[in-house]
Amino acid sequence: MPKNYIARRIAKEFKDGMYVNLGIGIPTESANYIPEGTRVFLQTENGGLMFGPKPKRGESNPDIANAGAEPITMLPGGAVFDVATSFAMIRGGHIDMTVVGALEVDEAGNIASWKIPGKLLTGMGGAMDLLYGCKRVIVAMTHTDKHGNPKIRKKCTLPLTAAGVVDMIITDKAVFRVDKDGLYLEELAPGVTAAEIEQLTEGTILNIIEWEHIEIT
Repeated sequence: MPKNYIARRIAKEFKDGMYVNLGIGIPTESANYIPEGTRVFLQTENGGLMFGPKPKRGESNPDIANAGAEPITMLPGGAVFDVATSFAMIRGGHIDMTVVGALEVDEAGNIASWKIPGKLLTGMGGAMDLLYGCKRVIVAMTHTDKHGNPKIRKKCTLPLTAAGVVDMIITDKAVFRVDKDGLYLEELAPGVTAAEIEQLTEGTILNIIEWEHIEIT
């Protein structure tokens, strides 16, 4: 399934009045699919609140961008501010939900998102603050890596960003709820079977036979 499928599914988790932080990559795409009639206060860690969909070609403001340096639109009443204010919101527990990408997640809700041994990466950034400071954590990622290896693990093999913080995993193939006792399959993408998910998921799925198709309109 295309990555915008994941973004559309993320947007279904937006509830009216929520303050939501969107991480770099797939999560930021969900700003384009906010349900009609739902007022969501989207926050970007580099210092912005109440941003909306991506601007149309030729209408972007070079002074307004998200944490991934992508142009964004600001909705009426929106504000830009310094990073210190942004992280005061995050660390102070004022953000209802964050949606982030990951390299690996495991059945205990641990997440690895910042380091691959032997490769030069930019570092953890604000991920640790978001994962521990926000009230709910959703991970949005492809179900497997580019080699077809599972990204939902029994136990993470890469250095952790945070432990036991993930509440939901949304991939291009399925949606999982992460509970204190493990992984629960919530939904399957159209055309995907429970058997396929079991094969592509290293972590133990506690209710593998209970599933339903995602309906996206």
